[in-house]
Amino acid sequence: MSGYISQNLRSQIESIDHKRCCYCLTTEANSGMPMTIDHIQPVSKGGLNTLENLCLACRTCNEYKSDTTEAIDPLTGELVALFNPRKQNWKEHFQWNNDASQVEGLTAIGRATVIALRMNNAVIVATRKRWFTIGWHPPD
Repeated sequence: MSGYISQNLRSQIESIDHKRCCYCLTTEANSGMPMTIDHIQPVSKGGLNTLENLCLACRTCNEYKSDTTEAIDPLTGELVALFNPRKQNWKEHFQWNNDASQVEGLTAIGRATVIALRMNNAVIVATRKRWFTIGWHPPD
């Protein structure tokens, strides 16, 4: 059951996640789009409405993630779990390229997540380039 997520829990998630996507780090302030609540472990696979299983995600990452929990690492060809923002550190699995327009996966988890969530789609890459030139990107 996806069920109700209380305003108190939503506020906690927004505070912890600094109003930015836990996957691609797009901020609500830069994008102008409200973040969505993502179930890290989807409800369809037994995920609950708990702080440990919920995070902010931009609409694009959330839609592409859908109920996916694993993806193929393009380097090794192995099936690996997607990045879990509540249990793993972003900087251990990802980095920005030189102009901060693309997210690069550093690990099998990072590489598989970048591909599965299409974190470097043409629209966001072009947008990140603009944000970079005016000093809005990359986030701290």
